[in-house]
Amino acid sequence: MSALELIQIVLFFGLLIICTPLLGRYMARIYNGERTLLTPVVHPIENVMYRLLGVKPDVEQNWKQYALEMLMFNIIGFLALFGLQLVQGWLPLNPAGLPNVEPALAFNTATSFMTNTNWQSYGGETTLSYLTQMVGLAVQNFVSAATGIAVVVALTRGLVRRSGATLGNFTVDLVRGTLYILLPLCIVLTLALVSQGVVQNFNTYTEATTLTGTIQTLPQGPAASQIAIKQLGTNGGGFFNVNSAHPYENPTPLSNFLQMFSILLIPAALTYTYGKMVGSTRQGWVIFAAMLLMLLVGLGVMLASEYTANPVYGGVQGVMEGKEVRFGVANSILWSAATTAASNGSVNAMHDSFTPLAGGIAMFNIMLGEVIFGGVGAGLYGILIFVILTVFIAGLMVGRTPEYLGKKIEAWEIKMAIVAVLLPSACILLFTALASVTDVGLASRTNPGPHGLSEMMYAFTSASGNNGSAFGGLNANVPFYNILLGIAMWVGRFGVILPALAIAGSMVSKKAAPPSAGTFPTDGPLFVGLLIGVILIVGGLTFFPALSLGPIVEQLLMNAGRAF
Repeated sequence: MSALELIQIVLFFGLLIICTPLLGRYMARIYNGERTLLTPVVHPIENVMYRLLGVKPDVEQNWKQYALEMLMFNIIGFLALFGLQLVQGWLPLNPAGLPNVEPALAFNTATSFMTNTNWQSYGGETTLSYLTQMVGLAVQNFVSAATGIAVVVALTRGLVRRSGATLGNFTVDLVRGTLYILLPLCIVLTLALVSQGVVQNFNTYTEATTLTGTIQTLPQGPAASQIAIKQLGTNGGGFFNVNSAHPYENPTPLSNFLQMFSILLIPAALTYTYGKMVGSTRQGWVIFAAMLLMLLVGLGVMLASEYTANPVYGGVQGVMEGKEVRFGVANSILWSAATTAASNGSVNAMHDSFTPLAGGIAMFNIMLGEVIFGGVGAGLYGILIFVILTVFIAGLMVGRTPEYLGKKIEAWEIKMAIVAVLLPSACILLFTALASVTDVGLASRTNPGPHGLSEMMYAFTSASGNNGSAFGGLNANVPFYNILLGIAMWVGRFGVILPALAIAGSMVSKKAAPPSAGTFPTDGPLFVGLLIGVILIVGGLTFFPALSLGPIVEQLLMNAGRAF
């Protein structure tokens, strides 16, 4: 790895640390109802939206009302996007004349974007019209991200309020997340991407003659605006088939850096928002530190693996297969580590071409529950579930009453936390097992042996973790995978959100006790280590046997000069 690549990685994480409190403080002010720089402009629009929706912003909801409104909103969004795909061939803004989407793929795609997964079993430029991309996908990119932020804000209120019954108002939290956070940031990023050459137009597809005399069709479209929200909202769906490896989506090293940075910006800043809302920024920095340490260790292992001499290629280091020359190895690996840690799903290189160990770490990042920064909102409420488990386990080890932020952790909270951890894990393992023993599941593989298992397992891991990135090498656009992956996305999204809100509803009614000699501190380095340990142990015990049959054994065989 060159010195310039190392400097860029240091700059990347340095800027992330600097921007975390800046954006985090701003978001805390929004959800605490305080005035911000955008209030004079946005507040009138906000009030108009409440009147149109018939919402009283000062009326709060208990956890069941909050969860029901959240579910109904997302189901309506799913049905709208599903229906739009089924009739897009008859609608305007379809210059390529693309036909209606077949039902199984439409179900998968609607589920994917509604759940903030953005898995794509299709090629964007050959499947979806401009109208579907803008009115369907882009809208879901905004509201699915805003849903994640709303849920973690509701969970935070449940943890911090000193007795009560309500968690806020879902519609108000959704609107504020969209108007005050996502839209302004996306406008800035869209303009920056357009300046780098990312396409943003309504032109018809262009035919060009290549140097060899063949005709090539160059897709066009309003890409930059969707790319901005796909990165900032940790969505990840590509406007074009090869996602952020496409020169129209990601043309320059600067656009690559901006998009990578955008992936982690809001999830990282939300940790500081959390600290401000609970009244102790140390609590937020502890979570940030745990996330950052896990990401750095995983990134280090991936880089070491990619830059180690590869015996399959005659001892070559830094193999460029599956990577773009304008980005190189380090930028491809950094992007992969960030996108799988952050529940984003966009890719600028083919994970299928990484060394088995590097690809395995990317998969393991998702398997841990998307808690290494994770999706917008989703990563924070995911790691808070692990925080509750850690406090409970630490209390058992030292004989202290499990408490977090002064409130007792009891049986109901632990049951809900276990449900949130087990449901996505079960989808990954059970659906991969089903695919590996059925002809229809095996037929979609490109490679045999452990690499083929990794292809199938990565797909279900990505869907269940609401990540959306593709390992590559698997033809997922068949009814078997479209349906099963869609089911995994539903479970992975709402199988975690609903237990998180149930925990919030239980905790909000509890009175907080002042710290005592029996209180286990949760704002220091010791707790960071315990939290990381619990996350890794849970992930290791759950997935190590499956990983041993896939990327681990493949890495050992690669070291012996064998590839699949």
